[in-house]
Amino acid sequence: MVGKRRYDEGCAVAHSLDLIGERWALLIVRELLLGPKRFTDLRAGMPGASADVLAQRLRELAESGVVRRRTLPPPAGSDVYELTEWGADLEPVVTLLGQWGSRSASLNPAADSSVDSLVLSLRALFNPQAAQGFSATIMLSLNDNRFIVEVADGKLHVSRGEAEHPSATLDTDRSTLAALLYGGRSLDDAVRAGEASVGGETAVIARFLRLVPLPAPATQ
Repeated sequence: MVGKRRYDEGCAVAHSLDLIGERWALLIVRELLLGPKRFTDLRAGMPGASADVLAQRLRELAESGVVRRRTLPPPAGSDVYELTEWGADLEPVVTLLGQWGSRSASLNPAADSSVDSLVLSLRALFNPQAAQGFSATIMLSLNDNRFIVEVADGKLHVSRGEAEHPSATLDTDRSTLAALLYGGRSLDDAVRAGEASVGGETAVIARFLRLVPLPAPATQ
């Protein structure tokens, strides 16, 4: 097997690429930003990566101190992968890459992507000006995934979990949410088609969907 190609420079940027620059490595970080995952869950979020390649990248990231593997306590008892504290420091890097890439004229936001990547795009593309005077806690259900989206004081926070007293709820799937956010599809149309359901005030969900506009392509 051909060894990893390295820059081996004193430059910290080059060294960072030695650690996380291999294909799929930074996407593993992306998939773990919202919490630990089992190997099978990681594969589900990155179907283009073979099991062997994914296992190799996880080993490399663990050796670099970016990721660690641990066993959950009983009754779960399953092995999961999670970011180390240092690995979690990559969150703003992933967010900035998302913001930068969203301005590419060749980006196709309708193309397939993981649930977590779509949810993380809420952080990257959130427009504080559009959220002025708006405060809400939204329970977002995407198939078997549950997320809490909190908007307050011009800031958006998203986490995995169940909201106890949400202002409103949105139950849909990944592709429908992507179309609602970035494809110009109306909430009313998705609800009428049975592809989305809203609990609480529809106006809250409609306002939330307008908080993360896709930016105009960069001038080239």
